[in-house]
Amino acid sequence: MEIKTPDWVKHAVFYQIFPDRFAKSKQPHKRLLTGNPWEDWEAPPTYQGYKGGDLWGVMENLDYIQNLGINAIYFTPIFQSACNHRYHTHDYYQVDPILGGNAAFKELLDAAHKRNIKIVLDGVFNHCSRGFFFFNDILENGLHSPWLNWFKIKRGKDNKPLPLAPYNGDAPANYISWYENRALPVFNHDNPEVREYIMEIAEYWIKFGIDGWRLDVPFEIETPGFWQEFRQRVKAINPDAYIVGEVWIDSRQWLDGSQFDGVMNYLFTGPTIAFTAGDRVVLEQVIDQDYEPYPALSAAEYAQKIQDLLQLYPWEIQLTQLNLLDSHDTARLITIANNDIPSVELATLLLLTFPGAPSIYYGDEIGLPGRIDPDCRRGFPAPEKWNQQILEMHRQLITLRHTYPCLRTGDYQVLYAEGELYVFARTLDTEELIVAVNTGTATVKGNIDGKNLRTQPSKVLYGTAEVEWNQNGEIKQMTLSLPPRTGCILGAES
Repeated sequence: MEIKTPDWVKHAVFYQIFPDRFAKSKQPHKRLLTGNPWEDWEAPPTYQGYKGGDLWGVMENLDYIQNLGINAIYFTPIFQSACNHRYHTHDYYQVDPILGGNAAFKELLDAAHKRNIKIVLDGVFNHCSRGFFFFNDILENGLHSPWLNWFKIKRGKDNKPLPLAPYNGDAPANYISWYENRALPVFNHDNPEVREYIMEIAEYWIKFGIDGWRLDVPFEIETPGFWQEFRQRVKAINPDAYIVGEVWIDSRQWLDGSQFDGVMNYLFTGPTIAFTAGDRVVLEQVIDQDYEPYPALSAAEYAQKIQDLLQLYPWEIQLTQLNLLDSHDTARLITIANNDIPSVELATLLLLTFPGAPSIYYGDEIGLPGRIDPDCRRGFPAPEKWNQQILEMHRQLITLRHTYPCLRTGDYQVLYAEGELYVFARTLDTEELIVAVNTGTATVKGNIDGKNLRTQPSKVLYGTAEVEWNQNGEIKQMTLSLPPRTGCILGAES
């Protein structure tokens, strides 16, 4: 089958926002709570405390987001919930009133679209929460509830549903929940009414104007044809809607063109951190995660990982993968790398020159640290606490990505991978850039065969490097000298 993905995603730079922690509006609005019930913004985040970020706050920071070069935002869940991360959905049709409700979201959506910024929402369709109306009805009415078959409730020998214990950990829960977390009852997706309910939610928000869905743990839903129907119904309303799944591993079964346009590309994340941070990686921050930014990789080992990844999926899918270095589910890169800024710069260089849509987790661009959840979900700091070096690096690299189409949709060719020097080219028609990374602690010099290149890029567009080209007949060779723990981008002389 022909694989078709949204063209805009190939040219997008995403910004992932955790709404409770990005910004609180400074303007007067009619709010759900007018007292001061919030956890202190600067205090370490907790599992259950709210810091009071809202969608008006995001709106007031659209200038900052746009000036960074961002043209797409992925929000972690925004629907009504009883937790700060909102993966415990109460009502899929209502934006959480703490965030400003549906009206604030509509205002933000319109304001973002006026700036040509796309908005992708998090769809949590595997499970809901104990506070979800239909599940709550079962708690209230037991056998008399019409919603019994919407969930996976265990039954006794008489085939009657067993009593549920959603809060009492000393008693059997008697229903299936996500990872045995009683707060998260799992839907019975084999029930056609449940399936239709979820499809209608997806359609409702696409009609409302969102530009796509990021799907939480979609691999948990094994009902045949579910994600194929989801795609058909979403794309029937907006063929350019982006559908991206949270799958951390080999995702070929979902990326055949009939389901998702891409996945969160942790298969890029792990090797890229292992290569750029190497032995600096703080193992306790990554050891129990579903991706592996360890052990340290040489340039040759990294090249092999990247070549394997680029061969895993069709090229059309590669261009709409959601590439990332960290997220709300991982420790932040700067903390993983033991606060080593060159590791952050080198990884970010590789992120913003790789095929697919790069995603920057809010605060990474100003050096916000954070250990594993909940510490990776800190409040966005005041400007005087920003790392301006990291911010400027992000701005430069994002600008270059927007300036050169080959960094978005061009071919990816590894030119050199020895020791700690990794060099590759991105080529589109007559446009060609070379990207080089030296992860070592000494200046490195490499002689790079350029016979497959159309041009001789020698102008340093980013970083610091010494470049010399030598040509003898058909033999074309570049000698590149790169300072320790740095990278560069080379383009053609204008």
